[in-house]
Amino acid sequence: MNKLKTLLISCALILAINTPVMSDSSNFAGPYIGLQGSTVGVGVQGGKSGGSDDVNESNNVNVGKTGITAGIEAGYAIPVGSSFLIDIGATHIDGAVSLRHNDTDLEAIDAVKFVVSQFTTIYAAPTLVLSDTASMYFKIGYQEADVAVTGDVTHPGDLQGNTYAIGTRTVLDSGIFIRAEAGYTDYDNLSAQGKGTDVVASGASGIATTTKYSADPELAYGAISIGFRF
Repeated sequence: MNKLKTLLISCALILAINTPVMSDSSNFAGPYIGLQGSTVGVGVQGGKSGGSDDVNESNNVNVGKTGITAGIEAGYAIPVGSSFLIDIGATHIDGAVSLRHNDTDLEAIDAVKFVVSQFTTIYAAPTLVLSDTASMYFKIGYQEADVAVTGDVTHPGDLQGNTYAIGTRTVLDSGIFIRAEAGYTDYDNLSAQGKGTDVVASGASGIATTTKYSADPELAYGAISIGFRF
């Protein structure tokens, strides 16, 4: 949350020192909305440590998954010179990624699954105008994602991470724009531990409180957006 406040304060300062619209940058300035399609690759390094009955177990996994997602974006591009803007906006992706850990030599109760979904990013993107219709930008953002868990483990809390991206934006005379972007998000670690709940119906015990699960998720993506500048 502190990162979010810092970014919002920075955006407010940018607005305060905003200079008048100039000819070149004015072609890109103003509010906009768009639809985004992305190819996403999620990499996870993590595993399980600890165990019950004084037996210390550990294993590590590397998971890589790719998928196609859709989202929306909205923002406001603020001119700060004849060929420079600050683009402030947000994106939301209504997608989900599942991270599963299951030891085949243990009871079914030892299966654990984390589901990461609802990716929301706020960003600031310094933008350089290349021509009357083309620009290039570098994006710095802060992203949050919801986390749900199944299995006899504690809830790890939602994910937070920093996003970095580079891209181009082409704006037509009609106001329609096309954005091409490649980026990367580095999340905070995701961790949980067993609750030790007794499961009488199945005759099995829950996951021992000494058992810990951890993951270090990272996300890389390529995105195309089509929208309208007002």
